[in-house]
Amino acid sequence: MNTPKPRVALLGLGTMGTGMARRLLGAGFPLAVYNRTPDKAASLAGDGARLAATPREAAAQADVIVSMVADDAASRDVWLRDHGALAAAARGATLIECSTLTPEWISELAQAAARQGCELLDAPVTGTKPHAAAGELCFLVGGSAEALEKARPVLTVMSRAIVHVGPSGRGALLKLINNFLCGVQAAALGEALALIEKGGLDRAKALDVLTNGAPGSPLLKTLLARINAADYTPNFRLSLMAKDLVYSLKAGERHGLSLAMVAAALKAFKQAETAGHGEKDFAAIVESSPRH
Repeated sequence: MNTPKPRVALLGLGTMGTGMARRLLGAGFPLAVYNRTPDKAASLAGDGARLAATPREAAAQADVIVSMVADDAASRDVWLRDHGALAAAARGATLIECSTLTPEWISELAQAAARQGCELLDAPVTGTKPHAAAGELCFLVGGSAEALEKARPVLTVMSRAIVHVGPSGRGALLKLINNFLCGVQAAALGEALALIEKGGLDRAKALDVLTNGAPGSPLLKTLLARINAADYTPNFRLSLMAKDLVYSLKAGERHGLSLAMVAAALKAFKQAETAGHGEKDFAAIVESSPRH
């Protein structure tokens, strides 16, 4: 006899959450969804999702509760504020926080979950909007092995890989390291393009050398494709990268590290935000580089 699929609540239907919700619905999971802006949830109702007016309403009767929101403050809102999901979480439910957050907040949330008789996994993802839609995310999971096994059926339909990186908070920390490496590369690319153009090099030839040589990382190639097309439709918003760099600096300070490269990249991203590029894809960092 087939075991019924766990009931899932998904909080947050932004760039990533909508694709994740469609993967869950396509795999037949009973799904309740909540989004701060209800219009974004409406299209999912036709696919079988139950639309909830609050996180608490979405979480009621859920076996697994997943959050994908912008930052610590938004996470605190959906879990703990008035009408928060945690108050309605059933004892024994598995909570999965997929947002990119500080390890400090993950620790606080894990303790709150334990008081409720639940267990939290911090499971941020690598990948962007197309990966969420295609079920090709990589989950970096912190928490117990037992909780992960309970959550695995839900995570599997959204992922190409699930990596258990250690106890609670380790997934959050590794995700910050992943993202600051991406941010540093993007900021460096902006400066490289500036020097190519100010120095009078043939742009196409120079970029061919760089992309096909040692610097030619997958990220650099992806960013250059967006830059060359002047298409900054957000797959990952520049403002969110700036936020992740701030969180990375805080994580470094907690461990006695100054992370000078992260600080330099953050300065470039803040300049790009000031120039009005915050809601664009983070490839738009080049638009505020010295070449302009």
